[in-house]
Amino acid sequence: MAVEISEVDDLRGAVTALGLQPPLPTVVVVGGAGGLDESDIEALRPIFVAGLAPAVQRHKAAVVDGGTLSGVMRLCGEIRASLPAPFPLVGVVAVGTVLLPGRPPPPDAAPLEPRHSHFVIVPGTTWGAEAPWIAQTASVLAASSSSATVLINGGEIAYDDVKRSVDAGRRVIVIEDSGRTADRLADAVHGEKSDRRGSALAASGLVTAVPLNDPAALAAALDAILGAPTTA
Repeated sequence: MAVEISEVDDLRGAVTALGLQPPLPTVVVVGGAGGLDESDIEALRPIFVAGLAPAVQRHKAAVVDGGTLSGVMRLCGEIRASLPAPFPLVGVVAVGTVLLPGRPPPPDAAPLEPRHSHFVIVPGTTWGAEAPWIAQTASVLAASSSSATVLINGGEIAYDDVKRSVDAGRRVIVIEDSGRTADRLADAVHGEKSDRRGSALAASGLVTAVPLNDPAALAAALDAILGAPTTA
């Protein structure tokens, strides 16, 4: 099911049109996409199977991601499809970056991940245009409930994804040893040398790190956030 919108103010109506009923505990998943090869994806699979999915199911949460058939978004779709009671999985995609039925394909467009349950199609023609909309969609879905962002691997756009979560007051869990931006942010969280952006985000106090090889730590971190009352 998909809804296309053009204004942030349309998000609440879009969520209702998709049949979703806030407030819902919500997890945002951001990070590596086309930069991940098959061996990378298989190395990440346990953190999804034994960490992310059990916590999402325990809290009857929704998941929001970038919706394309690559990297962490592909893994979200695969894991969701393997569950007997799948969670809502909302892909937020910029219209000028993806293949949509009945429309001319944009240059370098990516296919949608077919195991997502819902899509929100938003304005934009470049990768990263969806970042503010992902953060806003999560806020609308969560409403007065709790939410968290999980960063796994990721390139330049991941910094923007994390900053938008931090700006929204959303806790961010970084998967250490998953590579690239996630590792630089984890270094900053541990007080080690990092780049300026990573250090600024770590200084927010909203960013924590858990090891890739410890799915139980991710599940526990999500339990602590999603089970906590909000002040909104």
